[in-house]
Amino acid sequence: MSATILTEHLAVRFARIALGHVRREYPNKPDHTLAGPQDARTPRELHPVFYGSYDWHSCVHSYWLLARLLRRHPRSDAADEIRALFDEQLVTGKIAAECAYLAAPTARGFKRPYGWGWLLKLAAELSSLDETRWRERLAPLADIFAQRFRDFLPLATYPVRVGTHFNTAFGLGMAADYAAATQDDAFSTLLRETAQRWYGADEDCPAWGEPSGDDFQSSALIEAECMRRVLAPDEFLRWFDRFLPRLAGCEPATLFHPATVTDRSDGKIAHLDGLNLSRAWCWRALARALPEADARRPMLLDAAQRHLDVGLPHIAGDYMGEHWLASFAVLAIDDD
Repeated sequence: MSATILTEHLAVRFARIALGHVRREYPNKPDHTLAGPQDARTPRELHPVFYGSYDWHSCVHSYWLLARLLRRHPRSDAADEIRALFDEQLVTGKIAAECAYLAAPTARGFKRPYGWGWLLKLAAELSSLDETRWRERLAPLADIFAQRFRDFLPLATYPVRVGTHFNTAFGLGMAADYAAATQDDAFSTLLRETAQRWYGADEDCPAWGEPSGDDFQSSALIEAECMRRVLAPDEFLRWFDRFLPRLAGCEPATLFHPATVTDRSDGKIAHLDGLNLSRAWCWRALARALPEADARRPMLLDAAQRHLDVGLPHIAGDYMGEHWLASFAVLAIDDD
């Protein structure tokens, strides 16, 4: 089974999907607390950059998707449209308004930790582009979310292990990419120590609760992928052998079987397309962390491709999935 790669043709297809919704204001599901009648505002008024894509976090990771596609294929048919979008949206005044929103006491937990992680992932991706202006303009917003991680993690006694936005391993892993990109050793240390505190003693994960009816992440695999990102390679391999000790026998079996999606117009059920894509992402990354001669490596790569083959045909068609799934497809195909 050959691996899918991010060709220019596929990149343009994904870009067209994202460009079609990052400035689509409605339908919209705001995550917004009203402290008074003055807070009843439209999505664009609340978030002048990230008002599209049905919700704030999906808009953020769609910008990440476009930045990644621009880096991989800077002369594609969609590249100039991406640059024009960034020049229009990633500007000082609009970023300042996004920062001002976060200053309200009611926004303390806004998008924690999923949106926090994705904003930092976007900032890390922008730092890889030749054009520096977008990274520099986004920096004040990234600084706020990095500080929110620094403030929150020491207070978080327990991890959150669900397969949705509240999963803490996902947020840590994305933040680790930002810490690496910015060479922030103190932040990297905090993320690593938190991951070890939360997950370091985990052994023989049964994955018995997977999948649930609205998962778009595997709580088992995203935990492993988080640990891969924050631990040294040898340390990770020792932990991984304890965490999933029965992989050579394709156990836990549930992790190897793509989820079934019965209604893509239902936003929660449509999450399961994302589960297949995010499992593909995790399996691929975990496989590549194993030694070349490890017998588990081809098994994990095969599982990654099978999940990708099931999820990839459904990234567009119904807006409940179309506003976000392409980002997870690119994670599965091309995450660094």
